[in-house]
Amino acid sequence: MSGSEARPVLGLTTYLQRAQTGVWDVDASFLPAIYIEGVNRGGGTAVLLPPQPGGTEVADRILDGIDGLVITGGRDVNPESYGSQRHPTTDEPMGERDSWEFALLNAALRRGMPVLGICRGAQVLNVALGGTLHQHLPDVLGHTRHQQGNAVFSTSSVRTVAGTRLAAIIGASSDGQCYHHQAIDRLGDGLIVSARDTVDGVIEAVELPGDAFVLAVQWHPEERLDDVRLFTAVAEAARAYTTERVSR
Repeated sequence: MSGSEARPVLGLTTYLQRAQTGVWDVDASFLPAIYIEGVNRGGGTAVLLPPQPGGTEVADRILDGIDGLVITGGRDVNPESYGSQRHPTTDEPMGERDSWEFALLNAALRRGMPVLGICRGAQVLNVALGGTLHQHLPDVLGHTRHQQGNAVFSTSSVRTVAGTRLAAIIGASSDGQCYHHQAIDRLGDGLIVSARDTVDGVIEAVELPGDAFVLAVQWHPEERLDDVRLFTAVAEAARAYTTERVSR
């Protein structure tokens, strides 16, 4: 295959926490396989990027070997990173993962590398750019529809903002599988809202305007693999990014 025909390599961030498999009960880096399937169906090849130390230098070396970055779902971002005290319902901080994803994201943004954020990934993007989060949506909305609990995803109807990258990818509206008790509050620098929940107006997607593909959704597109348009879009952007980089 030529460089332009090869499947782009997308790096996916992972969990780092306790996991059980067979007789083992250990700290582990892992990611649900459905994310990998989504990337594959969208035309990309997935590699996993487990949390580890090293900061900017290591992040840059990792990004040298991939074509695009996907910040995946997971536990809540440490509220100290956006200047807030921890709400009683907010997850225990996972400092290693937070630091790793901020380092990867900041390095990717400097390069103009394509970035797709999913659920937690949308919150990481917003916080990295100076934004804040609602730590517990039921306190704001008075209901738990966005996260019902017990691993049951709810379906949210979202409406995109005309003229955004997201609207060009999925059209005027879509249904998303949601499982989040937090959401974006104050927008990070440069970000624009590209979708909101049609019922209560919760921000469901943000993006950075411009040529670089930087888009994040609060819902879980990997839970609906009959529709891989977001994965296809980031894979195509990653292919174009690397083709341009090689041609320089």
